[in-house]
Amino acid sequence: MANHKSALKRIRQSESRRLHNKYYVKTMRNSLTKLRSTTDKEEAKELYPKVSSLLDRLARRNVIHKNKAANIKSSLTKHVNSLG
Repeated sequence: MANHKSALKRIRQSESRRLHNKYYVKTMRNSLTKLRSTTDKEEAKELYPKVSSLLDRLARRNVIHKNKAANIKSSLTKHVNSLG
């Protein structure tokens, strides 16, 4: 158990942040799966900017690392361009 009031507060803060980040990471994963499973090029081109901005937002808020966001965006771009 924590010995200081500040440690108790840190535990409360980290738990609420963990739940908050968990929600956004799950949302990100769902949108990535939806885009990756798309075989229609027009639909993929429509979804890509939304997913891209979501990744940028999460990187800006330090939910995911900025390099991870860049890597995911790169692979998604390749996927969208490969659709015929």
